Amino acid sequence: MTSEELKKSITEALKDFGLPRLIIAGFLVVLFIAAPFVGVSMGASLTDIFNRFGQNELLTLAMVPMILSGAGLNFGLSLGVIAGLLGSTMAMQFGFTGWQGIFGAMIISIPFGILFGWLYSLLLNRVRGEEMTIALYVGFAAVMFMSIMWLVLPYTSENMVWGYSGDGLRTTITLDGYWVKQLSNFLVIQKGNFVFPTGMILFCALMSFLMWLFIRSKTGTAITAVGSNPDYARSSGININKMRRISIIISTVTGAIGILIYQQSYGFIQLYQAPLYMAFPAVAAVLIGGASINKASVLNVVIGTILFQGILTLTPSVINSVLQTDVSEVIRIVLSNGMILYALTRKTGATR
Repeated sequence: MTSEELKKSITEALKDFGLPRLIIAGFLVVLFIAAPFVGVSMGASLTDIFNRFGQNELLTLAMVPMILSGAGLNFGLSLGVIAGLLGSTMAMQFGFTGWQGIFGAMIISIPFGILFGWLYSLLLNRVRGEEMTIALYVGFAAVMFMSIMWLVLPYTSENMVWGYSGDGLRTTITLDGYWVKQLSNFLVIQKGNFVFPTGMILFCALMSFLMWLFIRSKTGTAITAVGSNPDYARSSGININKMRRISIIISTVTGAIGILIYQQSYGFIQLYQAPLYMAFPAVAAVLIGGASINKASVLNVVIGTILFQGILTLTPSVINSVLQTDVSEVIRIVLSNGMILYALTRKTGATR
């Protein structure tokens, strides 16, 4: 290969990766280099990044099916989160613990995810072209409705209900004694203050692989065709509404499983208004990863989640050490909302 050909290949690779992602990745590398010089522990920082990646990867992965079907970014991810919350609280009510607890919660969550996804799809199929706006308000409405239901549903477990009244679920419920870090601690690798949550990362890899296989299946190809060219898909005999419905259901179910993975790593179940804005970081991550409003891939999810969570984890630590004061929450809010704003203003993205 000549120098000109090599230069052209490098230029095309950089163009394909995208200048915005290159800048963000470069900033992340600079933070990694600067961290040891300002007293930030690399082991603890890497542990936080891997934990945050595992917590958020499936929630970001839930965006892919709806993007491919042309239903847009899933701002109604809160519906999937609510399905997962119902599964986890019911599993606790039944007294499930350990592996039985987390997988029992998944099994209970899936039917709720299918039901909510089906109802969600009926609405989105009637408002084609306005899906993202409608989805945002559907998600907000569902969270507010469930804020009432968490108070009136007949839960009785003393570990979940308010102690002074004996009914109504608490705002935050600990998973201690149930399935806290059940996946994260499976085959865990620990060296000094660096802890690698092997089980959680492996589970995320498995789910990502299954999504990759689904996208390449006959149904997945039909869903992609619907999102890319509805007229061609219709002329080929593809039922557009059915494909969109399948993609919305899969997205909702993936979100339900995603919040369960988040919970077991975080150690708590958070109810009421906690799910209100959970779609925004997931939307930002998949767009930063190179997706657009009509094209996305598993690779976009992995890259975007690493970049988004890496910046969100390292920047406050480095700046706090430099300034010798705790402004981490302010920095985190500015960064997260700034990256979300950047991501939502993007019009194009990678196709792979």
